[in-house]
Amino acid sequence: MGISSQKPTISSFIVITSSDLLHIPFTSDLTEGGLAYALRSLAFLQERTGAPLADRLRRTVANIAVELAFRRHLSQQNISYDVRPSASFSEHERFDVFLDGRRCGVKSFFISERNQAIQIRREPSILLDAPALVPADVHVTDGHAYKDLYVFAFATGLIAASQADLQKVSAKKLPHRLVHVLPKTWRQPLNWNPLGTLTLKSASSDEVMLEVHGQDSSRDMKRVTVNLPPKVKVTLDESFHSITALHIHHMPEAQIGIRSETLLETHLISPFDWHNLWIYGMDIFLTGFLPYEEFNQRAKVILPDAQVFQYKHTKTKNFAVPVADLKPLSRLFAMPGKIK
Repeated sequence: MGISSQKPTISSFIVITSSDLLHIPFTSDLTEGGLAYALRSLAFLQERTGAPLADRLRRTVANIAVELAFRRHLSQQNISYDVRPSASFSEHERFDVFLDGRRCGVKSFFISERNQAIQIRREPSILLDAPALVPADVHVTDGHAYKDLYVFAFATGLIAASQADLQKVSAKKLPHRLVHVLPKTWRQPLNWNPLGTLTLKSASSDEVMLEVHGQDSSRDMKRVTVNLPPKVKVTLDESFHSITALHIHHMPEAQIGIRSETLLETHLISPFDWHNLWIYGMDIFLTGFLPYEEFNQRAKVILPDAQVFQYKHTKTKNFAVPVADLKPLSRLFAMPGKIK
């Protein structure tokens, strides 16, 4: 059963094929762009039960990478587009792409399971059997206009989340991004006051270089690099109103502590509390699009805890249309003002 009683026209049903899938390499600069946004998002990210925060941040990295790849493709093809602040109340500092005045909401799915990612690379046509999902709450409440478009995409890449995987990455001198997210009392304090004197100390026997990410009095993001000599307290001269995360370049051998004069709290970080957020990107596939109203008419409900191509278990209620039933992107790019 669809989510609307209106019926789409017969011309809506145009089955795409594997030749309509647009392949874009998942390059490291796209990962860098996704990481920059993911770290900024910590200042307003809402707590959720279920998936670990590090997993959520990796998905954010992948999603932003896809959006940047979409914009890059438009620029390379000399397709005119506008970028405007996101209409979504939950997406601070995010921007939407508009083609001929129509907002393109990019809905992407990150596949990090090695065998599945390799299979997609070898046989992209298997994506045609996947559902194009939109979370029900996003579809209903995300400030949509009737002429908005959904653009669906898949990103594949590997992660190195375990200590064993991280050791392999370090041995091969592959890029990594070790991040520790501060508790909510530090990154989203109830009272917007200076955190006072900030003191850091490393128990490692070697000097440690790390970056402190947070916000100033105007809620602008700021980042400060500090070197921590072995077992010596270091005081930051910079003023922060929030600390969102710490980024370290190499895994420390011992714990690191940070203390706020205002919070009267010392936060201790063990070597196991650092998470590698880097995504070792493989491929991005832009699959197809649908106008918002048409998706609304044709979508079927996918209940929570359902197994689908993208997820072993869906966490929320979704609406879905088969990827094979989307409109080919060639129609969107060829004449954005005459989408049918």
